[in-house]
Amino acid sequence: MPTFDIIVYGATSFVGQIITRYLFEQYGIGSSVTWAIAGRSETKLLAVRKSLGEMASALPFIVADARSADELTGLCRQTKVVVSTVGPYALYGEPLIKACAETGTDYCDLTGEVHWVKRMIDRYEPLAKQTGARIVHCCGYDSIPSDMGVYYLQQQAKVRFGTTCATVTMRVKAAKGGASGGTIASVFNLVKEASTDAALRKELANPYSICPPVADKRPKQTPILSVKYDEDANAWMAPFVMAAVNERVVQRSNAFLHYHPNFTYNEAMLTGKGVVGLLASTAVTAGIGGFMMAVAARPLRGLIGRLLPKPGEGPSPEAQRTGFFVHDVYGKTDTGQTIQVRVSGDRDPGYGSTAKMIAQAGLCLAQDIAKTEKTGGFYTPATGFGDQLLNRLQAHSGLIFTVVTTD
Repeated sequence: MPTFDIIVYGATSFVGQIITRYLFEQYGIGSSVTWAIAGRSETKLLAVRKSLGEMASALPFIVADARSADELTGLCRQTKVVVSTVGPYALYGEPLIKACAETGTDYCDLTGEVHWVKRMIDRYEPLAKQTGARIVHCCGYDSIPSDMGVYYLQQQAKVRFGTTCATVTMRVKAAKGGASGGTIASVFNLVKEASTDAALRKELANPYSICPPVADKRPKQTPILSVKYDEDANAWMAPFVMAAVNERVVQRSNAFLHYHPNFTYNEAMLTGKGVVGLLASTAVTAGIGGFMMAVAARPLRGLIGRLLPKPGEGPSPEAQRTGFFVHDVYGKTDTGQTIQVRVSGDRDPGYGSTAKMIAQAGLCLAQDIAKTEKTGGFYTPATGFGDQLLNRLQAHSGLIFTVVTTD
């Protein structure tokens, strides 16, 4: 019988420390939630525990190196769920996935590296199904607000219209937050891989890359890659930097939840109305394109890397506390009925909110969803958690899901 509900692996990382503090402040030690922290450095783990204050002196910690299969297996055998923050996942994440799949241990992470997600599904899903390990990737800002927002919209459409929406879009209405060195390192690694791998570039262009294969032709998807006007929001929009991740996760959810046989989905960031909105959209689009081109160029990648936050660095506690996000999700049925829902979060999206999201996702697996109810395999947030996570996110993570309008 596992000792812990959750072990936070990578607790000394920037986001790992935020998750650790959230769990301690929310549940303390020795409460209804049993948990521990883990990583490869005992010294750093003790420093994280000390930073929480005297009341955290009994918080268990486990030393386990990602390069040691035996240590990872030992860690997995002690817990129901491993929450992993050890990225870039494409460089460091596979040994833990393997250990969880082998031991039947449930797992959540924060990856936005869809090429790595596909790799893990291809290599370990048969084993996870056999052992009962539930593997849920993308349990942070990418992609819980998007994936659960679409799930919520479709549930509400069924209640109001008796059917689901064929066309769904998500628009970032407002957001305030920063980036950490860990996230930047993941982006750099992905661009570096793709710049020398034509097959990977082709895979990254496929909106169905992490969906199971099908015999029938799938509907054409239309990602927002340039300046466009959005009629639903009545505003200009620009590409959203997380869209390539979120859109693929949502498409995998549709493949299993069957929202609609001709389901289409895209994401973008709203920049405002009129000339000001148009100029802002143009600037954002140019900025994203310029950044990606610069990162793809090896000499410039090194220069940019020196200017941006390093792994272990990120937004200040004050920036995390004052951050927020507001997403509007629009849906339309085959007969033209429309619905708009809103997903909002009360902290910096990538860190303050992300820490609460993944902690509750892990607890959802550990305490709310029995192995007999949801068997082993690779899941998205929507397919793995459903209503149980919606309830937890609203009760404990500062997220709000509301219906704005219906027609």
